[in-house]
Amino acid sequence: MKTLSIIGFAFFAAFCGKGSNPGPGPGGSSCIYLGRDTCAQKAVQKVTILLQNTRQTIHSFGASDCWTTKYIGTWGNTGKKNQVADYLFSMDTATDGSPKGIGLSLWRFNIGAGSREQGVNSNITDEWRREECFLNADGSYDWSKSQGQQWFLQAAKQRGVKYTLGFSLSAPVHFSLNGKAFNGSGGTMMNIQAGKMDTYADFLANVTKHFGFDYLSPVNEPQWAWGNGNTANQEGTQATNDQVAELSRLTAQKLAGTNSRIVVGEAGTLEFLYGKNTDNRGDQITQFFSPSAPYYLGDLPNVAKIISGHSYFTTCPDNTLINTRTQLLNKARQVDANLELWQTEFGILGDICGQYNGSPRNTGIEYGLYVAKVLHHDLVIAGVTSWQWWLAVSPYNYSDALVYINDASGQMNVPNCKTDGIVLDSKQLWAFGNFARFIRPGMKRVETSIEGNNDPAIAAGTLMISAYKNETTKQLVAVLVNPENKEKYIQLNGITIAGNKLDQYTTDASSNCKRSVADANRIVIPAKSVVTVSGQYP
Repeated sequence: MKTLSIIGFAFFAAFCGKGSNPGPGPGGSSCIYLGRDTCAQKAVQKVTILLQNTRQTIHSFGASDCWTTKYIGTWGNTGKKNQVADYLFSMDTATDGSPKGIGLSLWRFNIGAGSREQGVNSNITDEWRREECFLNADGSYDWSKSQGQQWFLQAAKQRGVKYTLGFSLSAPVHFSLNGKAFNGSGGTMMNIQAGKMDTYADFLANVTKHFGFDYLSPVNEPQWAWGNGNTANQEGTQATNDQVAELSRLTAQKLAGTNSRIVVGEAGTLEFLYGKNTDNRGDQITQFFSPSAPYYLGDLPNVAKIISGHSYFTTCPDNTLINTRTQLLNKARQVDANLELWQTEFGILGDICGQYNGSPRNTGIEYGLYVAKVLHHDLVIAGVTSWQWWLAVSPYNYSDALVYINDASGQMNVPNCKTDGIVLDSKQLWAFGNFARFIRPGMKRVETSIEGNNDPAIAAGTLMISAYKNETTKQLVAVLVNPENKEKYIQLNGITIAGNKLDQYTTDASSNCKRSVADANRIVIPAKSVVTVSGQYP
């Protein structure tokens, strides 16, 4: 069996000679300081990568166009909006070989419900979160709407993004129960008029066909209440499992003969996928993909063998991060060994165990490391095949985006960003890029083990590693997340790397996927960094 061995060495002191020259420590040794031997080698860690022990095949890494692209995509300054698109989609490199962008392989397009046309009468308090609807009240379609979103959709395709996905948050206001794009009355049911589910399915199928989306997500986070009485913060609707299944079946029939497939789930948290079914809105893996379940969808050709959920609110402490994802994978394998798991929304929301917070905006390396940590566990513990971010772009004083927009004067002033602004990156963007830019669709994750440390709870606080291979090109990609405030060394053994050299891409406090060349026998992993290494194996 072909293996890769990675041996981690601790940092050596700059002066390790124990000669007769007086040093700072007792007895004049240059290595002894405060009673400690700074020259001593710390414990060696051996990490083994089993190339023939494959796990999931990676489908994609993505993000959504909510809610800012409606404005940014219509900016007159083409250079600025191209900068946003390049950050998100580009596979190009700068002169030093560092990436210009994170090379997303999936783009999520929000299919609006018509709250923007309603304006203030939509009762959605923030105008940035109101969306246009392609369907008019008279039943005709206006494909000229959502021009900003359409600009980014084309920008994604032009830069080689492989997959597109349309997602709906609410039925069009023309046939919602209350004439709004949200249901603020509580309860569990979808905000739709009686007898209009087939009309909703027609709408979703027509939009999907028009844009040629590869995937359609018909319902999003049906477990949450999307409003407080007469007002709401965004479009959204509750829905029960039987309603999700009905809408999915009807839409799948209308997509027959196309290559577009429905992805169900978009659960508000991962727990709703394997449990929490007290009101017919949970246990969705069983409900939709167990052949004996009344809402079984697995036999429909235009429904993908995929269940999706969101990683919010299950990421801390570490035992919750690990146990939630372990239960998720176990349930999926129990119900259908071929069922794929997708993580389709994540961002930094609210207070996270007192360590991170959505507010105020924080784009530093600690937040990038947190994103990388969640990504690692979703890929390695849950075995997801696609991982997707929530807001690709945001003007807000909040930490849930990849790219940020300030107004033209450099201030965080949301209303002033409608027609112009300054484009800013973040460590969230680049830490995500350490995965998305280099782990390409079709690559397979391979097994890794750490000598003396096969406990994920320990790895979560010390060193996380995952590895992927391209079986056609013989490319190996490994992503290492070092959350500790100390540099580490890695040595590759047990395999011949072409030229004994690796391309290394480092994101830390001062670098954004910065390229360097590493010796396969001595790879430096900086303190508090995300590092991707890439090389060829025989």
